Amino acid sequence: MTRYLISPEFNSEIFEKMCVVLESNVPGIIKGERLIDVDSSVLQYYDVNGKKIRVMNSTYIDEVSITSEVDLSPYLGAAE
Repeated sequence: MTRYLISPEFNSEIFEKMCVVLESNVPGIIKGERLIDVDSSVLQYYDVNGKKIRVMNSTYIDEVSITSEVDLSPYLGAAE
């Protein structure tokens, strides 16, 4: 798995933007479950041909990050 640090702080706007970027650019992506933790952290799960992607907006770690079994580097440039 590869981990991408998107923002060094909790940020709902950046989290939502990253979800849109992935949904708009990654071929074959299927949106999965969205979980909201008791501390207001949000996790959005995706599947791409059986490989998992997790976008996380964490209040505990204080960051927005993506953990993925898919190489997302070609698509993250679309977020700029």
